[in-house]
Amino acid sequence: MEVATFERLLAPEGQQVLHEADAVYGSVDDLTLGTRLRRAGHPADLVAAATSQVALRRRAATKLGPEASALYVTPDALEQATRRTVASHRAERLRASGARSLVDLGCGIGADLVAFARAGLAVHGVERDPLRAAMARANLAALALDGTVTVGDVTAVDVAPYDVAFVDPARRDGRGRTFDPEAFSPPWSFVVGLLADRGVAKVLPGIAHDLVPEGVEAEWVSDRGDLVEACLWGRAYAGPARRATVLDAHGTATLTDTDAPADVAVRPPGGWLYEPDDAVIRAGLVTAVAALTGGWLVDPHIAYVSSEEHVATPYARALRVIEELPYREKQLRAALRDRGVGTLTVKKRGVSVVPEVLVKRLRLTGPTAATVILTRVQGEGRAYLVEPVA
Repeated sequence: MEVATFERLLAPEGQQVLHEADAVYGSVDDLTLGTRLRRAGHPADLVAAATSQVALRRRAATKLGPEASALYVTPDALEQATRRTVASHRAERLRASGARSLVDLGCGIGADLVAFARAGLAVHGVERDPLRAAMARANLAALALDGTVTVGDVTAVDVAPYDVAFVDPARRDGRGRTFDPEAFSPPWSFVVGLLADRGVAKVLPGIAHDLVPEGVEAEWVSDRGDLVEACLWGRAYAGPARRATVLDAHGTATLTDTDAPADVAVRPPGGWLYEPDDAVIRAGLVTAVAALTGGWLVDPHIAYVSSEEHVATPYARALRVIEELPYREKQLRAALRDRGVGTLTVKKRGVSVVPEVLVKRLRLTGPTAATVILTRVQGEGRAYLVEPVA
């Protein structure tokens, strides 16, 4: 979409086309919808823009929440946009820190900018793409939030007047997704410069620990069980070196490296196994789950914790150990058939097994559903029949 077309979409006629498209979207196919709108006298470019926006808004609802129905997005910008729950968590943390003003360097369509403004920060966005900048401006206005957005080179912005300089580097170049930090936009060296003081950066959850500068806090965030990002907190806002934050329907829970003992016992599983949340694993805080559950590790290199008690925790999923089964495939098949298992879920860590392939090879036909964990215990492959607990 061209900026001029988007500006027409914001005008009364464009809003009317949006309204008409939204009213019937999904009840007819896209071709029929477009034909109907054009026959009503609406220009073809506005029809195309409106129907595209309505479709994107439907997709955006999962990530941006109910207010997505009032927002403007592009496919690429939606892919990089932060989930509403995660953006709100970050914004509230900054508000609680005492920050009052923020510049969003590369604000895209404004998903984070909206969260910062809603938290009460005075916000200014800078975006090099004129269409995304126009959309960010329109999205603030659509939600009646204060803030400004300009088009420009983020590396040339004077960040001194702001309490926070937030950046979410684009991870695509002319050939597609890139994993070279210096190929990010802005490049990693620029991000590191911001983090030396009042910078905050959203990065990929797979970021290597050795890329995190000294004195900077790395926070891995999961939302409803999905590991979605890491956030690097510059020295002005950093707490402990590593943090895992879990967002779910019950609220926010967080662990840090101060909760993780250096030495934890290693021994075979007891009555319960725990699968730590992916944010906990990426943050290197599995031993914190062991401490919380009064447990131990089943192997020094495997992210399973065990204990003799069931301890409900947001940081891990609990599984009751029913019994140990044979690890070898032939004997495992016989054991499962003896128990009438026909529907099998296989979880594995630290062993070279493809669960889907194994399930097919076992050829189970019984009436019972079961879950089996295949893992390494003190260097040896083991199999356990378990019962997941909500």
